[in-house]
Amino acid sequence: MSREFVLGLDIGTTSVKACVFDINGKLISDVEKMNNFHYPEQGWSEQSPVEIERSAVLAIKEAIEKAAISKDELITLGFSAAMHSLLCVNEEGSPISPALIWADGRSVAQAEAIKGSIGKSIFSKTGTPIHPMTPFSKLLWMKENNYQPYKEAAYFMSIKEYLLYCWFGQRVIDFSMASATGLFNPATLDWEPELLEMTEISREQLSEIVAPTNVLTGLNREIAAEMGINPEMPFVMGAADGQLANLGIGAILPGEVAVSVGTSGAIRQINKGVKIDENQETFCYSFTADSTIVGGPTNNGGIVLQWLKDLLNDQRDFTDFLRDAEKVAPGAEGILFLPYLNGERAPIWNQRAKGNFYGVSITHKKEHFIRAVLEGITFNLYQIGKALERLAGEPKKIYVNGGLARSPLWLQMMADIFEAEIYVSESHHSAAWGAAWTALVGIGRVDSFEDIKKNIPMGEAVLPNKENSKVYKALYENYSRLAKDMVKYY
Repeated sequence: MSREFVLGLDIGTTSVKACVFDINGKLISDVEKMNNFHYPEQGWSEQSPVEIERSAVLAIKEAIEKAAISKDELITLGFSAAMHSLLCVNEEGSPISPALIWADGRSVAQAEAIKGSIGKSIFSKTGTPIHPMTPFSKLLWMKENNYQPYKEAAYFMSIKEYLLYCWFGQRVIDFSMASATGLFNPATLDWEPELLEMTEISREQLSEIVAPTNVLTGLNREIAAEMGINPEMPFVMGAADGQLANLGIGAILPGEVAVSVGTSGAIRQINKGVKIDENQETFCYSFTADSTIVGGPTNNGGIVLQWLKDLLNDQRDFTDFLRDAEKVAPGAEGILFLPYLNGERAPIWNQRAKGNFYGVSITHKKEHFIRAVLEGITFNLYQIGKALERLAGEPKKIYVNGGLARSPLWLQMMADIFEAEIYVSESHHSAAWGAAWTALVGIGRVDSFEDIKKNIPMGEAVLPNKENSKVYKALYENYSRLAKDMVKYY
């Protein structure tokens, strides 16, 4: 019997990752290509779609070579991608603007104006918070500022759509990526006419909306040769990285929650039907035709620890750096940290928010600040989790992935603060494996999304420490009050 392999391509903000798996989810090879960022003005954040497309081709080529597999042994490829990017494209399919990514905050004024007027009505239709991260807000900024690429654009795309257009000549977008634009109605599975009118763009300028299992064929032969694959091999649309991270870690049934913390972070749960939060604290993005993912993202995950490490000029690796926090008891001896260094998305959705240390005294040392930052990041996730709980019920299982999941200290902190067992996959490529599995579903190689649970190697569960949980429960009450009180200063 011949060997069979599948590739998951994860087009992230920080990097592009290509991962080759066998059918059972064992990682065979992985290649990561870092992405560059451009900050032409304060609060702006851009990337080159051309550069990312080239990185994706190279990552696929090198991952296949590293896996030492033949063209015929690779049976399909699925796509995962970061949400909320937007670029303007001309009739020939060439970018005429950089990609404005989720971190781009130039549309703060437009988002605040909408949120203060008809924001609740719009949110009730889209399930997407009114925030500068969304292409909806970015398009309003482009329109109001006479942005030249906007006026000349034949099409508007995400980085993922641009990549697919380059490779297949098709303008297609999956449900989840469409949902993340803020222009999509998950109840109708279509673009929302009112929002197209507000942004003064036409339906024809946006891509065709398809299911995550939609099969793509007809790969450009020159690009296929660059990748080292068969041009006839079927590719599959896949979805956004959040949905696929849940799938790839096995958090797909009611009561199963996934927490991802890398540079940024998120907490999410997949549900049947549409569940839109009246309090506007969480998002509701489509996944399949009959399922959505509810949750909230944070701007402030590992990037906050990196900031602290740089600020302290600590040259050690992260493992040793975080180990200092073990010297300090839960609560960091009175320091509370609001981790809003990059503004914040869920649950406060305030791009003007700022980070704060509260309760600092002359006796505090470096290790206290490290512990406080870790606890602040985790309290923020817990606060988002409480909002999610209102809609989806109390979590039965919590699955964790991302860079911070490699820290035993942080995993214990998660278990203690959430008062729940924490499950961690042995693989840190959950979104890529979710993309690969979606591809297998798309080509009919496996029967269902749910069957992925049989093919995820899990480590031992991390159990909560009851004494620590008591301490954190009291501290969280102070944290949540402080977070609420600080809003008037932003």
